[in-house]
Amino acid sequence: MLRNIFNAFKNLRNIAIAISGTAALVAAVPAQAHTQCAPYAREVSGISLFGAAGGWWTQADGSYARGHTPRIGSVLAFRATHTMPSGHVATVSKVVDERHVLLDHANWSRPGMIEHSALAEDVSEKGDWSQVRVWYAPIHALGLRAAPAYGFIYNNAPDAPAKDATRLAMRD
Repeated sequence: MLRNIFNAFKNLRNIAIAISGTAALVAAVPAQAHTQCAPYAREVSGISLFGAAGGWWTQADGSYARGHTPRIGSVLAFRATHTMPSGHVATVSKVVDERHVLLDHANWSRPGMIEHSALAEDVSEKGDWSQVRVWYAPIHALGLRAAPAYGFIYNNAPDAPAKDATRLAMRD
């Protein structure tokens, strides 16, 4: 009987070691392991830019067309600010009208959270998407303040036609 108690204790000890090892492994995962906006936008849009989101606009110069009109699949590039030191990037999933789009993005409403069809509104005076309010899940509404944005990065070369552009056929 003493042997059975000893074996039960030994098994319990092994389980405790395994659990504590797993807990240590989970606790060791750095905060950066959360899905970040830049890798998510790169994967969804196919736009191959790297580094902090706030640098994408400059990086895109000469490699990708850029502008101030939303298109499906384009990336809305936000400027870095004191509250958003790395900037932010989000992919346009739907153009609702000239002042509203739906975005797919990560790491906006909370760390690592991926959001689909999040409403974004152009609140700039010129309608150039330089000031944008974005849906913020914790308050179930558009964010209380506008975020500064550069504009849209399109997934085509600067002089190439837009991927959603219509081409007219011509006879020879």
